[in-house]
Amino acid sequence: MARVDRVTMRVSRRLSPDLRVLALCLATTLGGLSTAGCRVNEDDVHRWESTAHGPDKLRAVLYHDKYDGNLRVEAALSLVRMKPRAGRRIGITIMVDTLASIAPETRQVIVAGLVPAIITELKKPPPVGQAGQPSPPDASFAYKDAAFAMLTHDGTVIIADEGLKQSLKTALVEWAIADFEHRLENRTQAYGMEQLLRFIGPTAVAGVPKLMTRDAKRLDQMSTLVAELGDDKSKAAASAALVAIAQYTLSDEWTKARKPELQAANVASKLEPTEKQFQAQLAQYQDEQLIRVFGSMRKVGQRPVIDFCLEFAAKKDQSEKRRQAALAAIEARVDRNNPDDIKRVLAIAASDAPDIVLDQAFKRLGELPREQVIEKLYDLYKTDKWKVRRAAAMTVLKMSTVKNIDEFMAKLPEGNAAKGFAMPEALAYGASLGDLKEGKPVDAIRKYFTSGGATERVTALSYWYTFGTTADLGQVQPAEGDGTKVPVCDTDPDCKWSCEIPKEGTKDPAKDRESKDIRTVGEFVKYCVEPAMKERQPEPPKK
Repeated sequence: MARVDRVTMRVSRRLSPDLRVLALCLATTLGGLSTAGCRVNEDDVHRWESTAHGPDKLRAVLYHDKYDGNLRVEAALSLVRMKPRAGRRIGITIMVDTLASIAPETRQVIVAGLVPAIITELKKPPPVGQAGQPSPPDASFAYKDAAFAMLTHDGTVIIADEGLKQSLKTALVEWAIADFEHRLENRTQAYGMEQLLRFIGPTAVAGVPKLMTRDAKRLDQMSTLVAELGDDKSKAAASAALVAIAQYTLSDEWTKARKPELQAANVASKLEPTEKQFQAQLAQYQDEQLIRVFGSMRKVGQRPVIDFCLEFAAKKDQSEKRRQAALAAIEARVDRNNPDDIKRVLAIAASDAPDIVLDQAFKRLGELPREQVIEKLYDLYKTDKWKVRRAAAMTVLKMSTVKNIDEFMAKLPEGNAAKGFAMPEALAYGASLGDLKEGKPVDAIRKYFTSGGATERVTALSYWYTFGTTADLGQVQPAEGDGTKVPVCDTDPDCKWSCEIPKEGTKDPAKDRESKDIRTVGEFVKYCVEPAMKERQPEPPKK
């Protein structure tokens, strides 16, 4: 016994007064003597939360069996509540690591008391500030971080009881939903709320769609979480919520609500717009809000979003920017098993919609299986709108390989049907033919250089306009004398067959140029294709 006393005294001299008391009490207990005067109570535990050596003392109480179970639980809670030290909540790490080092049977007894206490704290209502004042600090973050750390501890299962574990997860989800946006953006937490939700999985976001309202400020993040974590039911609910927000944004109710806000912003910025300028501001504000909603729709998809976007994109009274955004929002979402979806996209593609809207419509068609839409795309070749035909043909080529070249050429309009076939079409097709895979495109189109109809010939020869070099001039020179008439295209200036050539007798051919009308395939080769080829040198042979 005397030896224990001597060792204890030597060690205790190196410790702080409070730790010295703990060391002496432990030594006394080991020596079989009375512990009178060495009792630690809850007041001590609470006081140690703010002392310099508090973490070590609380760790000792939590770890040693000599202390009452309730006191050990209170020591764990004090470690959780402890204010950050040097910006870090070291108490939580100490608490979890200490629990991991305790024997499993004893640890589960402590955890059985600790988890309900944490759940109680998580269920407290979020703090609310006075009007015009910031909200008071939210003390629940520490308990959330502690709960997450216990659930995810690497190597040791801190909470072995599945019922207790599930109760804690449920409380964490309820905690997140109770003040979702504030708790999502808080930067003081050791573990981000998004990290927590991803750990728990689909059930964590089941309540998020109800928070997706017209006043939600984190709509994009909510949509991402539901899209990545949610089950089908949650995604469908989020999709319907987004449609409701879009409809509100387009309504007179939205305009009435936002007018005062915009007017106040103008006053604050000392702006005095005219009525016309103010209406333009309001329209731009509405565009920004609506396109944000379309961005969230793009993440979630589902039937409500698809139906809304297809209907909206077909509305001629909406701006091209909005219609484009609506079609972009359903990227890869058109249901290949729903004939009505395909029919509605085709109707937009065949309409007189602006180019950027048509582009999105054809992109949606290009996402579908080739065999499902190829004939419908070929049907669009019959249109007298060359830009629609070009978009349809380019979509076909993106879905094709070299083996489909003959099929593609056979579908090009010829004779009277070729009226309106534009030079930009031929150039675009030739460039895309050269990009086809699974074979050598130039071998497949070679026969069309000097045979077939006018549209086939100019399309094939346009391959050289993009890919030909000075070394390939011999491939096209025989066509210089081809007198086949190119298609007539007079209704649209962009459709016209013409190329820029140097003015006759000019001293600066590069700058002094004029437009040359193209009437035959031979002129197309001589004045359009060959000059482009002469600007490119062949690549040197690879060593």
